[in-house]
Amino acid sequence: MASSILIVDDELMIRENLKAYLEDEGMQVTAVESGEEALGCIESGRSFAVCIMDMRLPGMDGNASIRRLHALCPDMKFIVHTGSTDYALPSDLRQLGLSNAQVYLKPLLDMAPLAYMVRTLAQPSRRYQG
Repeated sequence: MASSILIVDDELMIRENLKAYLEDEGMQVTAVESGEEALGCIESGRSFAVCIMDMRLPGMDGNASIRRLHALCPDMKFIVHTGSTDYALPSDLRQLGLSNAQVYLKPLLDMAPLAYMVRTLAQPSRRYQG
């Protein structure tokens, strides 16, 4: 069974490139452009193993989106995908299980490490300790 992945990024090209790459890797992917749209997916009953979250989003930012999504789906894992070179994980997101190993800077020249992290996090019996 393919892993179900949620991509949240307001940049269409990035969103679609990530989606296509992960689908080529055999994953089921939903891509949305805002934190609010991601919450709508969850509130409509959909579930995802992993969420790849941009930080700079219109409306609710990535950090706030992760907090809200985690409250609704505590088992969902997160990967931060940001163009902010000075991004630092807030301590409360670290307490939710995120680590620096789950932060990827745009642009990604090689998506293979990100896909590997997605597969690792999507395995229900394994938890990444980075």
